[in-house]
Amino acid sequence: MPTRRAAATAAAAMAGGPASVARRRRYSRDPLGLRRALAGPLLPGLVAAMALLAALAVAGTRGAASLADRWQSGAAAAVTVQLPDSDSARTAAALAALRAMPEVAEARAMDPARLAELLSPWLGGTGGLPLPAVIEIRLRDSRVDPVLIGDRLSRTVPGAAVEAHGLWVARLAALARSLQALSLVVLALVAAVAAAVVAVATRAGLAARRDAVEVLHGLGARDGEIAGRFARRLGLLAAGGALLGTLAAVPALAVLADLASPWIGTGTAGGWDELPWLALAAVPPFAFLVGWGTAQATVRRWLRHLP
Repeated sequence: MPTRRAAATAAAAMAGGPASVARRRRYSRDPLGLRRALAGPLLPGLVAAMALLAALAVAGTRGAASLADRWQSGAAAAVTVQLPDSDSARTAAALAALRAMPEVAEARAMDPARLAELLSPWLGGTGGLPLPAVIEIRLRDSRVDPVLIGDRLSRTVPGAAVEAHGLWVARLAALARSLQALSLVVLALVAAVAAAVVAVATRAGLAARRDAVEVLHGLGARDGEIAGRFARRLGLLAAGGALLGTLAAVPALAVLADLASPWIGTGTAGGWDELPWLALAAVPPFAFLVGWGTAQATVRRWLRHLP
């Protein structure tokens, strides 16, 4: 019987004598032989691939949140006022009228040099063309209708035109929030698939070491001890694979962060400083917890069916 052979092996490993010292030490460290039964590269490779996807999802979640916050807190409440000419008296009158409105939190005239710099990509340089005066205002509440402000301002400063970008910014922010939610869903799916892969690997390990498990269980080993050995082994394999996958994702994330830096206001420096290092560092420990918890639950459920 296989169970008798496993029992004889366990008994020989635990017997006294100098010839069995090394065997007894190996048996005490790994009585179930899990290092041989769970030594293939399949599980770490699959977890590495899923960790790469998880790292991309984590970075995508943070990037989408940064975009949404920047657009909502910045441009959503920003409105520009254009005057037909750069007459200083007209500009001063418009500033005074705007600052007297309770809906306006801040109003300031845009520097002509900055305006020329903003227009140069579109016009290829202003070439001495007369530029209109532009006033940047920030509303206390982005829900205020800028048209009403423009109507009131035109009574004081004829020819003043108000341009608001709140509608488009709100749509962009909604898109960013949708991308953030999608990234979280992808992260949850990756965790679920990782748990399923670990569960399959755990069942394969139980099938391969069934005799040894039954012997230890028959000798009085507690379910927690047996499940703990499987959980530690599979948790370490999952964490190792997750570490490799996360490291593989870092260069791609650095390139993406560098490309996205102008959109989220982080400048044009290298993308390494913009990576979510804490979140990325949490991927291998999280993979260990997923592997450990899944293996614990799977082994305990299997042991409950033993006599």
